[in-house]
Amino acid sequence: MNDILKVSDQLTALLRGKGISIFETRVSESEKRELNTEKADFNLFRTIFNCGVSVTVIQDGKKGTASGNDLSDAGLHQVVTDAMVAMASAIPDEANIIAEEQSPETFRTGCYEADMPRLYDCVKTMMDSIAQDYPRVNLLQVIADHTSSHEIYVNSNGTRFEHFDGAYSVGIEMSGSDGEKNTGLDYAGVITHHLDLPLLSQGSLKQHLKDTEASLNSVPLPGKFEGTVILTPDCLGYFLYMLASNYLMGSVIMEGTSQWLNRLGEQVASDQITVSLKARDDRLATAQPFTGDGYRAEDVTVLSKGVLKTFLLNLYAAKKTGQPVTKNTGFALVMEPGNASLADIIASVDQGLIVGGFSGGQPGANGEFSGVAKNSFYVEHGKIVGAVTETMINGNLENVFKNVIAVSREQVCDGSTILPWLACSGIVISGK
Repeated sequence: MNDILKVSDQLTALLRGKGISIFETRVSESEKRELNTEKADFNLFRTIFNCGVSVTVIQDGKKGTASGNDLSDAGLHQVVTDAMVAMASAIPDEANIIAEEQSPETFRTGCYEADMPRLYDCVKTMMDSIAQDYPRVNLLQVIADHTSSHEIYVNSNGTRFEHFDGAYSVGIEMSGSDGEKNTGLDYAGVITHHLDLPLLSQGSLKQHLKDTEASLNSVPLPGKFEGTVILTPDCLGYFLYMLASNYLMGSVIMEGTSQWLNRLGEQVASDQITVSLKARDDRLATAQPFTGDGYRAEDVTVLSKGVLKTFLLNLYAAKKTGQPVTKNTGFALVMEPGNASLADIIASVDQGLIVGGFSGGQPGANGEFSGVAKNSFYVEHGKIVGAVTETMINGNLENVFKNVIAVSREQVCDGSTILPWLACSGIVISGK
């Protein structure tokens, strides 16, 4: 492993020696120790080392950025040279600035040292449980790893952030099989800072296993109707990302295409919707202590009981639009739970669909979307009838979050997000 603190100091000296007075640098290194299984047999253990460096330089409004993974003297000189060449040919833009000084700080999250024997035991226990409790699930592959990472951010205004982190990640690939019946592939995973809880108790791993077995008896859904859709936490996370991309992020605000452009402080969604981005939350292994712009990260409430509280603007977009910078550039999402149980939500549905996943293109500027409902189950008269295939859903993204029937009090935490189930009306569901 490299002494990246020394590398960071060396970069600063190189840049100042070349007369660059406005800059920011990032140096990182990581070590991933990985266990792989194939068809329930351990077949690979490997360690992967990685390192990286990036440099951004600004002069007279011109900005140049370069990166690489060579931390030798020659490699650092080359990255600095490449950044300066890029800057020389750039178009001046007064929005090219860096964050003001933040007091130096070192952050430590997770477990920096790996406990690989314990990870092996946890994975073995999980696989044994799957074999016993879900006999019709083929566990095709398990990838489990521990990644320790060390990163240093520095800018010329005097900010220095250092972050040590360690996290475990487990992902499974599965399919269902029963005689001549087979399902397609499904994937599920969790990320965690510790191994205190059984793997199968985390995230939606158990739900994916149950759904895989249930999908062995899936049938095409006949007809077309407008009904209720219940988004699972996995699927809700995808819809929230689409919502952010269409209405909240810097690109659509700068371009003026967001339907919510002039609606800060207004009710834009159901009062059952409160969504935040977390900076440091013990339940989440992906929360970031500082932003890509070099700010100490803060918890940010995006929607509060349906009221739009902020856009998601990095420093450049904030300068361009004259609005405040969002001091959170991660996507560690938390949506507050509702008051209804999932069982009661399902029981209230006259005709609809539980949607476990969605495959479709990015919605248009007007929010219209259309795509395939994946891992989905037909609901009629308050009962789950069964798994369905060849089913499309289409509607309007804004209306998904306006026409909310209920939000579940149950939540799922997979280490990246903490989300409930959400039921909404007015979705067109099309079968074969």
